[in-house]
Amino acid sequence: MPTTSAPPSVLVVGAGPTGLTAAHLLGSRGVRVLLVERNATTSDAAKAISLDDESLRTLQSAGGLDEAVYPILVPGTGTKYFGIGGRTLFHARGTGDQRYGHPFKNPFAQPDLERVLCTQLRRLPGVDVRFGTRLTALAQHPDRVRVSLRTGGEDGPVEELDVPYVLGCDGGRSTVRDLLSVPMRGSSFPDVWLVADTLEDTHDQRYGMHHGDPDRPVVIVPGQDGRCRYEFRLKPGECEAGASPPFALVRELLRPHREITPDQIERAVAYSFHALLADRLREGRCFLLGDAAHMMPPFAGQGLNSGVRDAANLCWKISEVLAGRADDALLDTYDTERRPHARAVIDLSVRLGRIVMTNSRPRALLRDALVRTATHIPPARRYLTEMRYRPDTRLRAGAVLPTDGAGSGLVGTMLPQPRVLHGPHHRPARLDDILGQGWSLLGIGVSDTDWATVARAGIPEATAVDVFLDDRTPRDRAGRTGIADADGRLDALLAGLAGSFVLVRPDRFVAAVFTPDRAEYVGATLRRFAPARPTPGATPPACTPTSDLSPEIPYDSPGVPR
Repeated sequence: MPTTSAPPSVLVVGAGPTGLTAAHLLGSRGVRVLLVERNATTSDAAKAISLDDESLRTLQSAGGLDEAVYPILVPGTGTKYFGIGGRTLFHARGTGDQRYGHPFKNPFAQPDLERVLCTQLRRLPGVDVRFGTRLTALAQHPDRVRVSLRTGGEDGPVEELDVPYVLGCDGGRSTVRDLLSVPMRGSSFPDVWLVADTLEDTHDQRYGMHHGDPDRPVVIVPGQDGRCRYEFRLKPGECEAGASPPFALVRELLRPHREITPDQIERAVAYSFHALLADRLREGRCFLLGDAAHMMPPFAGQGLNSGVRDAANLCWKISEVLAGRADDALLDTYDTERRPHARAVIDLSVRLGRIVMTNSRPRALLRDALVRTATHIPPARRYLTEMRYRPDTRLRAGAVLPTDGAGSGLVGTMLPQPRVLHGPHHRPARLDDILGQGWSLLGIGVSDTDWATVARAGIPEATAVDVFLDDRTPRDRAGRTGIADADGRLDALLAGLAGSFVLVRPDRFVAAVFTPDRAEYVGATLRRFAPARPTPGATPPACTPTSDLSPEIPYDSPGVPR
């Protein structure tokens, strides 16, 4: 890996998927990063196994990293749920690539993902990666964090370093969280599950399978090249959490599904799970992301994806602050925006485990009856098959400006990514590839006069995009890119907003929807978080603290922070 000549601006602790993603997002924005990992290499443990469309979109934003990841994915078709007796209940396919431009749910092997992400960091000369290096101490100061890093074993050399920000991406046993004395709260569960990653498997389905037979709940997720993940809910006395499962137990559990030999078992572990959330996601100049911030049961497949969401939410904000385009108050919105969704995903994961993977026969019978009834009711069927039970990612507080008029349904949501036509030859492209990495401002059928009004209003400096509706030919104008609908989705999304502007954050969440007469109000309000468009000789205004940040709400019950 390249070594930066200048000192790093951000220390990322932990080279798992969250830390690697954060390093890419920061490095691709020109931020100098030092990424340290206590282990000698990336992990060889196949833990997380599902990457969703939001995560792939985030990787796309990091210099097209999604293209490097696609070869290790199985572009999936969701999850099929089975009830008592193996009877199919429903197939949750999601929405395909209709939301964010990528397949909805995609199995993969975590060692492959980490290897690809680590290798691709070589593209970024400002990112330095050090394996076999661990954080041993940190001390916060008003303008920096003093950290101590030890390389090698207990007798290895210690380096002291000052960095503006520290990102704790170092997992459930986070050293960063320990050093900050930030507790986690929630619940730990006594259920023990056995996970077996197998080789030379004959499953060729491109979807996960949740078998909800109460006698032995099982999860099966086929992967690439004959890999397959099996997870079994164990009965009392079969194996303790943390113990190494005997081969005889693994073979007996797998017998209904396949024959197995010891050399065909890539990994087999017994574990119990936690539903925990850190009291604070920010502590001064330090931030917690991924499992260091929240831990959840695996049944919603959102553990890794939640960590990627953390990185997507935080990294552009740090980049803006380091570049002098935003004030520290913008960083406070990380906790405000991510905490409600993280809590909701944790709660969903717990509920799915109790309902789908129950070992109670009466509860399973009731579940099967209710689901079969629901599949005959169109709205209920869509709720299940399109996975609408997943928590809404809408931001209701933070760096967004809710409105009551047209477009209020878009504010705080992630903007979909339809294909669009652009350029003199009307080439099709993904929307994000036109918007770039920064803020973007979409003018929906607006005039040059409207653009001039917005330019005087202090709206955040952004990529300017003219949206041409009703199958009109897109045209580029001075300083603005023109786009038009390629497949009907852009018109369906924005047709009701003719004459309005849509302001989109770097993480693709919609910050505001407004008409030209509201531009000054929007500019004045969002100036708390983002820079105003500078005028000649003027100094860009700094952000000021906001008064609408949501108060911290403690998680319900005391938990075990490990």
